[in-house]
Amino acid sequence: MTPSNLRGGRRVHTGRRLGQVIGRKPTGVTAGQWNTASAVVVDHLVTDAATDQPDFALFITDDTANQRAARMTAAVCDAVGLPFLRVTSPTLTAADHGAQILHYILDARAFGADDGTGGYRDIVGRLPDGRTGYVNDLSSVARAAAVDAYAARQLFDPIIRGIRVRWTGGPAEGWAWLQLREGGYVFERVRLAEHRTTCGVPADRLAEDLAGAAIGQRLKLRHSAAPDLVDLAHIEARLRDLSAHRAELVDGFPYEHLLADQPAAR
Repeated sequence: MTPSNLRGGRRVHTGRRLGQVIGRKPTGVTAGQWNTASAVVVDHLVTDAATDQPDFALFITDDTANQRAARMTAAVCDAVGLPFLRVTSPTLTAADHGAQILHYILDARAFGADDGTGGYRDIVGRLPDGRTGYVNDLSSVARAAAVDAYAARQLFDPIIRGIRVRWTGGPAEGWAWLQLREGGYVFERVRLAEHRTTCGVPADRLAEDLAGAAIGQRLKLRHSAAPDLVDLAHIEARLRDLSAHRAELVDGFPYEHLLADQPAAR
């Protein structure tokens, strides 16, 4: 596909196989690793506009993606020094949401938030519904849509709730859920892995925002397809499982208050 000019002197190539990007098997990579990884499609490859040298790759996959292929892809990218970001979501796709996610990341990086301070994410302005808030929160449209649906008596609760965590030495993770009807919730989990690069804002915040945006996508489709709902017990069970792994989380598990059977603080 013909590359498109993007902000900040960058071009983007879509739909290339990793083998096309790299060209030949790197030194130190086994034939098996190369055969698997070279066939993987790079959803978005960002390059320098002047030299076309790769800057970073963006992969967007779902929860059923081949984990072996992901490991082989990481090994090959490491061998040639190609940084990458990987977004894992059951709802967000490269075809429908990849361009928006990539543009956001490029804008955040250009803003100068690569130090992880979150400056780009914290810009305040006018939201689509007229309120004042964080204009670079990718879940803001979904949150406004939930409020509108609630006002139209189409939702049980207008508030999209969520959490965010970072695994030590692993990806960031964001959850979001919304009570669509009594006892029935839509639930989303997004993982965001930064491999030798950054998404320009704290990865856990972006993961949570993307999970909220995925809730918005589910809201759009609620009239055309039966929503896949879970109950509160399901969400609490997942929270307890996450709590049990608190030692593996960068900042522990600060969400005990979300578990119904926790004793009240004294």
